[in-house]
Amino acid sequence: MKKRLGILLIFALLFVGFLANWTYSYYKGLEEAYIPIHETAPLPIIPSEKKVFERAGLAMEYLQMPQDENHQRTLATYYDNRAYPGAPPSIPHPVKEKLGMGGKICLQCHQNGGFVEKFSAYAPVTPHPEMVNCKQCHVEQLVRNSFEASNFYKKPAPQVGVNNALPGSPPVMPHPLQMRENCLACHAGPAAVKEIWVDHPERINCRQCHVPKEHELQNVELFVRTNTPSK
Repeated sequence: MKKRLGILLIFALLFVGFLANWTYSYYKGLEEAYIPIHETAPLPIIPSEKKVFERAGLAMEYLQMPQDENHQRTLATYYDNRAYPGAPPSIPHPVKEKLGMGGKICLQCHQNGGFVEKFSAYAPVTPHPEMVNCKQCHVEQLVRNSFEASNFYKKPAPQVGVNNALPGSPPVMPHPLQMRENCLACHAGPAAVKEIWVDHPERINCRQCHVPKEHELQNVELFVRTNTPSK
């Protein structure tokens, strides 16, 4: 009888130990599964998505802004202000050289946008306000008279409404993302082009639904630089 009680006691102790160990492991697993995100290592930032998240605070403001139909930009004016699709836009107004560039002058209107009474238009928002040497890429339209006509082929602009893989699916991005990391700069707000204006600027994770368009790559021969002959 005592032998049986001893065996039962041993099994009871083993069961209690198993139950205690399982309970401890279960609750410990819950603690590890719900670690606050601020205690974890920072997530890697994708450069092509960084700017749109930095300007995400304006998304709700863009959503609540009424559309000013009398001062909307169009794709025609958008591309007319560029030498070719993808080129930096030219400056459609005079710029005084002595006033400087970047944060001193250009960003006063083009960092956050706003209506400019002098030109009766909304100032477009730049997607790269950290690059303050603006006239390194953007030139005044008046310099067009200094150039001669050439046979330069101006590639047609991407068409709107034909960039969907399926009817009703999110359109793909028909342009590269370099220098255009802030999607809200062109696709939201009162200065956005009406043909590509989006009605959901609050969904700032744009590449969750919209992906860059694939381009065909061709193999090229290895480039070898020849040595310059010494004089």
